[in-house]
Amino acid sequence: MQRRKFIKLLGGAAVAWPLAARAQQPERMQRIGVLQVFNESDREVQRRVAVFVQGLQKLGWREGGNLVIDYRSGAGNSERIRLDAAELVGLKPDVIWTSGGLGLLSLKRATHSIPIVFTTVYDPVGSGYVASLARPGGNITGFTLGEFSIGGKMLEVLKELVPQVSRVAVILNLEQPPPDVAGNRGGGSVVWGELDCD
Repeated sequence: MQRRKFIKLLGGAAVAWPLAARAQQPERMQRIGVLQVFNESDREVQRRVAVFVQGLQKLGWREGGNLVIDYRSGAGNSERIRLDAAELVGLKPDVIWTSGGLGLLSLKRATHSIPIVFTTVYDPVGSGYVASLARPGGNITGFTLGEFSIGGKMLEVLKELVPQVSRVAVILNLEQPPPDVAGNRGGGSVVWGELDCD
């Protein structure tokens, strides 16, 4: 009888030992890269980053505990954004979050393997960042604030609201692919103008 108890105890210890040893090992630090296109002193950038960190904390991620966050801010300078993107990719994070098309464009050119999550990018499908919103494919996914495939409808509604409008100016940074606002059903013309952030 003592022999059976001893064998059970030994068998239980053999099963539990690797589990206990694994539990005692330090948790692997996860690394997130954050690429913002505006200056880090910008209040909106600070607010977005604070909300992002709070959301991570609610999910059990603690900066300095089980998580390292590498921040980069291009301050609106396209060359600096490109360099920051390359630097973040070189740090080999588990995922990169970016806000805005310039950051996403630089990251897309810098890596095809590190997952990239974007926010506030207009028309990611039309700009060629993802294959579709439902199935983005590749290593890029995210959230968009606007759907430019309805650009023509937006102009039509504007024309209904303000019938005397005959020209609409669209200001954008042409370092990003321009959105497709074809299908101008409202009449009038669309004028493209470039805004240089540098």
